[in-house]
Formats: sequence, C-alpha cells, structure tokens
Amino acid sequence: MTPAVTLQDVTKVFTPVAHYRAGFKSMILHPRALFDRERRQRFVAVDRLSFVVQKGETFGILGRNGAGKSTLLGLIGGILRPTSGRILIDGRVCPLLELGVGFTPELTGRENIVVNGVLLGLRRYQIEERMEAIIEFSGLHSFIDHDLKTYSSGMQVRLGFSIAVHAHPDILLVDEVLAVGDAEFQQKCLDRIAELRNRQVTIIFVSHDLAMLESICDRSVWIDHGQLRAIGVSKDVVSQYSVEVTGHSSREGT
Repeated sequence: MTPAVTLQDVTKVFTPVAHYRAGFKSMILHPRALFDRERRQRFVAVDRLSFVVQKGETFGILGRNGAGKSTLLGLIGGILRPTSGRILIDGRVCPLLELGVGFTPELTGRENIVVNGVLLGLRRYQIEERMEAIIEFSGLHSFIDHDLKTYSSGMQVRLGFSIAVHAHPDILLVDEVLAVGDAEFQQKCLDRIAELRNRQVTIIFVSHDLAMLESICDRSVWIDHGQLRAIGVSKDVVSQYSVEVTGHSSREGT
C-alpha cells in the first residue's frame, strides 16, 4: 500500500485576538487574570492526530458537530496550516469543502468555473476543454451566465461538485456538501464518486449520514474534541460511534 495522506502528530490551535477592557490598574494588579482569560480563549480543534490514508482508498471522517472534522479537511487541503506536526500529501488535492469556499458571488457561474479551475491547478485551456462537461453535469445551463449571488445553495453545490470531479484529482476532499440539494443530484454525485473509486482516486469524505459512510468508505476515523477515538473498517467505526451517540448499534433494527 502507498500512502496518499499521512498525518504525524498534527495539532491545530485557534487563538482569537483578545481585546481587553480592563484598565491599566487592573493589568498591573491582576496580570494572572489576563493570562487565564487568554488561555481560556485558545481552542484546540485538532489534537495530536496521526493516521494514514492509502492511495485509492475512500476514507470517512465522522464525529459530532464541533469535533474538528472540517478543520481536519482544511488542514489536509492546505487551506489551514497545522500549529504543530506534519502532513504529507502525495498527489493533487481538490477540496470540495463548505459551501461558497473559492466562489466569487459577483462573477457568473461560467467565470467561477474558470477561477475555481485555476485554484485547483488546471490550466486555462484544460478548463475550456472541460467547460461544457462541467456545465452539463451541473445541470445549470440556463443559469451559467448569471451572477453566482443569484444561485441557491443547492445550485452552488451543483457547480462546486461538478468543477471538482472534472478537475481529475488524485485526492478529493468532500465535506457535507451532499447534504444540500435534491435527491436526484445527490444520487448523481454518488454515482460519480463510485466512478472515481473505480479509477483509484483517493476520497476523504465527511458526513453525518452514517449509512452513506458505511456503504461507500473502506475505512473511517472517529474524532471527538479533535482527538482520535477509533479508526478501522467503516462498519465497525460507525457501529462504535452509533453506540456512543444513540445507545444502540447502527445495524440494530435493520
């Protein structure tokens, strides 16, 4: 097996800029209180995570809201930098992250295809060659020359997913976007993901849909408060997570 993504003791800490309202006198008399306040504001989103995603693997990430899932994808996608630790990537990454990332509302859908294609590492001629296929997959022919700010959230997902899968990625990052949009397009996306799996594209997938993770992911990792709780075959990890969250296995009652 050849690693596509390797995390080595990765930590990401967010430290908001503190704005102190205490006067100079309080700062002199109670300096420890200011230090404690700043320490409380530090948020450890990812805490010493280490694991490997193999090339051609479809890998799920699950956890409660705020567990650090989206931060983890942002780190793998290079959108965020780790506070400590190392992330090793072998291949070209295409991140399909939270809605609106990389889009410019004042540009048309067609212009956003060009901008996003460049951000994903394509040359202009490659984008032009794939333009009609991208538009066809998105189903947005009637709106493609309208400003993106007129698009619904579902339309933006259609466009973003279509651009990403036509960029021919080595590693595709997908963050909850399939939760937006109609059932027909969701199935179309899942069919395309199946094609990418057959082509041995590495896919890292975040979703709250446990049945989807169990059905399409080879392995999964469960993170809680930024820390690794379990990693392994998806059905086993999903079952452990379901017991923790709902009190019963995901396979009970089926």
